[in-house]
Parts: sequence; structure tokens; C-alpha cells
Amino acid sequence: MSPLIPAIEHLNYRVTVGDLATHTGLSLQDSQRQLLDLASQVGAHLQVSEGGEIAYLFPRHLGRRLAQQSWRRRWRQGLQRIWRLGVYLVRISFGILLIASLVLITIAIIALMVAASAASRQGDEGNGDWGGGWSGGPSLQGWFSPEIFWIFDFNRWDRRPAPPPGANPAPLNFLEAVFSVLFGDGNPNGDLEERRWRAIAAVVQAQGGVVVAEQIMPFLDQLGQGWSRELEDYMVPVLSRFNGVPQVSPGGGIVYHFPELQVTAAARRRLTPPAFLKELPWRFSQASSGQVIGALGLGSANLIGALMLGSLLQDQTLVAQVGGVVALVNSLYWGLLGYGSAFLAIPLGRYLWLQGANRRIQRRNQERQGRSAQLRQDDPTLSEKLSFAQTLVGQTIVTDDNLAYTTETDLIDQEAANREKLDEEWRQRLSRRQP
Repeated sequence: MSPLIPAIEHLNYRVTVGDLATHTGLSLQDSQRQLLDLASQVGAHLQVSEGGEIAYLFPRHLGRRLAQQSWRRRWRQGLQRIWRLGVYLVRISFGILLIASLVLITIAIIALMVAASAASRQGDEGNGDWGGGWSGGPSLQGWFSPEIFWIFDFNRWDRRPAPPPGANPAPLNFLEAVFSVLFGDGNPNGDLEERRWRAIAAVVQAQGGVVVAEQIMPFLDQLGQGWSRELEDYMVPVLSRFNGVPQVSPGGGIVYHFPELQVTAAARRRLTPPAFLKELPWRFSQASSGQVIGALGLGSANLIGALMLGSLLQDQTLVAQVGGVVALVNSLYWGLLGYGSAFLAIPLGRYLWLQGANRRIQRRNQERQGRSAQLRQDDPTLSEKLSFAQTLVGQTIVTDDNLAYTTETDLIDQEAANREKLDEEWRQRLSRRQP
């Protein structure tokens, strides 16, 4: 789903380009282009204030209307559901393979040990042929029951309700926990760039559309080689994204003015941006400690069992005589041993990598936090720039009272209403002049 739709719904369906750039972190050019495209799809109304500012009024239930209008969107939604199911099956397959591997290894070990014991007893009794009563290994009837197929009840996994915004994620079941222990749960900072630009736009809007570089630095990483407070080249991408212009203060400092972020569709409470952009540390797994211990315990049992099985499989004559499951396990042995080894090696390697990654994240967070502390220092140059920035602060609100044009009503009716408004303004002016 387009990031514009939740932003428009959050802004009560009446927005400006600056509003969307602030709430989505998109550049003004992308916000303008996507906003026009969306407005043309759903028939949004265009509103122009007397000062030339533009606001867009969207119909209610925007997402539902878009879904009903486009069969391609419905087709994509179906494919996304299939994709999510496929991804989920892949996630739980690692846990299923672990359990299946352990079951096969256990059965093969028991079968070989029973067969070897029987052969030893028959050899002691002088019976040369022990295999007459063997029927291809021990019976598997007691090892399996219909209950095991609860694993494949995929509808069961969809019964867990979605967590509300800001709530902790729902607990994992064991099969999901196995995948989480092996490969983790994804990059916690996958939306870092979106959060960065959203925070920068919020800072600009919170400061009335005018900022100094020191207010933006805590949200940037690429400051350039040998950067200094005198060289503010790192502000160029911010100016490009939000159509900002630099202004020189009387003292020679530079402030940055973003006129389009000063335009909003309603007088709303200004956003409260964070002090700096904070990256989230990587977590080893979202699984509970009990699930992690259980998964690693099964992995260890799988590897130990594979090593024990390897020693029993040395007697290929016995393997050939038993046959059945043992022959199957013999053909899969190196795969089972490799899976058991990888099941422990991958989490260990990932854990070591995460330690280094989290140290780098902590260092970047400390650097950005240190830059935010500069705003609290007693710096005459910074104070002069902040004072000059306050002279450029402003906000234009596109309201129903200052509209010069809207596509909601007929143009003739709007012109008549505008004439009445002008006449009323003249009458008020004349009444004020009369003694």
C-alpha cells in the first residue's frame, strides 16, 4: 500500500504537499507526483487559497475505494497473500526439518542397536542366520500418530490477532522460533531512511519552516570527509528533497528556509521530533529464552545423534540387512550431519556478527547524540543564526475561509461567493472609516 494513504487518513483526508512530505519522509517532488496521481485516481478535490497555496481534499474510505477501482490491485493483494503463505511455509520448514531429522536419526539408531543386539545373541546361541525373523527394521506404528499433522494446519497460524500499533509483537510458536534462532527476524532499521527524512521534515515544521544546520546534523550520517561546522555541504540533499533555500544572516551565518513545509491544510499541533536519529540494536531472536534453549537443545541432540549414527553406520553389512528406514538414513547421512552442524554454526556466527554490528550502531547513535548536544551550548554564532531564523518563521494554513477556488462546487457559484466576500470586506472597511 502506498505510504500516502495512511498519511492522508491520519491527516483527515485534507492535505498539502508539505503535509505529506512531513508525514511520509518523501521528497517534495515525489510527494507532488504521487499526490497528483492518487488525486486523479480517486477524484480528489483541488482547493486553492487566495495566496496561491494548494490543498487536496480526498474522499473518505480511500483505501477501500482504490481496491474497488482496480482489478490489478486486487490481483496484487492475492499474490501478496500467496507470497506471505509461501514465506511462512519456508519459515516453519526449518523447524519441521529439524524435528524430522532428529526422528529419523533416533529411529535409525534404535533399529541398528536392536539389530546388532539380536545378531549378537543369535551368534552366541550358534545360530548363523539371524535375519529370518527380520522384516526391514522395527515397526514404525508406535512412532507416528495422526496428532503430528497439527504442524501442517496453516489456518492455525492465522488465528492470532494482529497486535495494535506500538504493541509488542505476538509470541512466536516453536516452528517460527527455530527459524528466528537460525536467521533472526530481519533488520530492525530497514525503515531507517524513511524515519530519517520524516524526522528531518518534522524538525523543519516544528521550527516554523526555518532551521540551522546544527538542528539537522543529529539526523544525518553522511557528513563528508573532513566535515566541519563551517562547511555545510551535507545540507544540500536536505535542500534538494524539500525545496529549501539558504539564507545568509546579518552575521554571516547560514539558515535554511523551506517555504513549502510552512504550508499546511489545517492548524494542527506541531510534531515533536526526536532529539536525534536513533538506530535500533539488532536482536539475536524474538523467540523467548525457553524457545531459544529448546531449539538449540534439539539442534545439539541432532548433531550428537548424527555423530553416534555415523559410528553405527560403519557396519554396512548390518545396514544392508536391516534396510528400510536405516537404508534411507544411510543415504541421507551427510545431509543430516551437515544440517545438524549448520544448525549450531549459523546461530553462533550470527551472534558474533551481531556483537560487532551493535557496537557500530551504538557508536553512530552516540555521535548523533553528541551533535544534538551542540544546540545546548552557549555559542554566539549559533545564537545569532537562531535569532535570524526566527525572523523568517511562519505558517500558512489553507482553510475554507481563504479559498479562492475549489473543484467541489461550480465555478460560477464560487465567483459569486467571492464577490460577496469582497463586498463584505469593503463594507467592513467603510464602517471602520466612518466616525
